Amino acid sequence: MVKCGEVYWVNLDPTFGTEIKKTRPALIVSPNDLNEASPRVIIAPLTSKGQPLGCRPEINFNNRPSRLLLDQIRSVDKRHLLEKIGEIDEKQWHPILLEMLA
Repeated sequence: MVKCGEVYWVNLDPTFGTEIKKTRPALIVSPNDLNEASPRVIIAPLTSKGQPLGCRPEINFNNRPSRLLLDQIRSVDKRHLLEKIGEIDEKQWHPILLEMLA
């Protein structure tokens, strides 16, 4: 089962406009009960670039500095998930996500 906090390679194409595109790492941010019951998950893409913003926490993922693009969260069908590549501790991103959605 896909779990909150796991990072997968995700195929994000097709996209429109300024949406982040291509296959890239993305963090599962949806709660585990939803992940178990639904054919979709909610993800936040990761990038090694991007403008620093409060909604884009800088984290270290797989020994590389990355930005978690919480401003680009989206729901995707689980068929977009390719391979699990790691996990990110909720302490690094969950409080910022809650603040954004408050």
